[in-house]
Amino acid sequence: MIAAALSPNEIKRQVEALGPWFHNLDLNGVRTAPEHFLGDYPTVKWSRFANAIPGDLSGCSVLDIGCNAGFYAMQMKRRGAERVVGIDTVDEYLAQARFAAGVNGLEIEFRKLSVYDVGALRERFDLVVFMGVLYHLRHPLLALDLVHEHAASDLLLFQSMQRGSDEVEALETNYDFWNVDLFDRPAFPRLHFVERRYADDPTNWWIPNRACVEAILRSSGFQMIDHPESEVYLCRRVARPQADGPVYPMRGDEG
Repeated sequence: MIAAALSPNEIKRQVEALGPWFHNLDLNGVRTAPEHFLGDYPTVKWSRFANAIPGDLSGCSVLDIGCNAGFYAMQMKRRGAERVVGIDTVDEYLAQARFAAGVNGLEIEFRKLSVYDVGALRERFDLVVFMGVLYHLRHPLLALDLVHEHAASDLLLFQSMQRGSDEVEALETNYDFWNVDLFDRPAFPRLHFVERRYADDPTNWWIPNRACVEAILRSSGFQMIDHPESEVYLCRRVARPQADGPVYPMRGDEG
């Protein structure tokens, strides 16, 4: 049966069977997470920065890392992207994404891969969507290095939860060993480590302040070209400021 032809009752039955959902999607009038604690999420967040993404993505390839139920992957396909690939490590999310894309009649490839395995795709994408993933990773800088080295050819759409100061100060290229006061300044880049849980989620490992997000992006070879929403950045891939690349082996590498 073609998912796009399902009746509302059948869609509702499938939505309940595939739940719980984190993305509140509208599947032909059936909401997947109507009681979401963040409201109509992620639509409410998307509405605040949607204009930062080109309205016409014709001929473009898009990779959605940590795609969950596929909200952003589907938005990119609706804008005409020629090829859209969504990856996630959770089978339940991938099943939701495949079902939702089918209901919407959208041709999107979903694969079970980690961000650490983007090299296995052996493909670079015009736009990489990296939304809501960084703070769930034990090795966040490694992940961005691998996206830079193996996946991104041009644009990166990035979002991370942020806590702490929203201030950003100009950074010097070097600091004296005895200059310790700078680490107490609210505007200095700071990455908070969560040993156990934050928001009842054991995968919330690292939570940066704003200065840290921007420093991490620069360090990983992504130049910020737009900051349309408090946690969202549109970046362009540039040369990394330091030549040393990721040391994590690329999955599927024959070398």
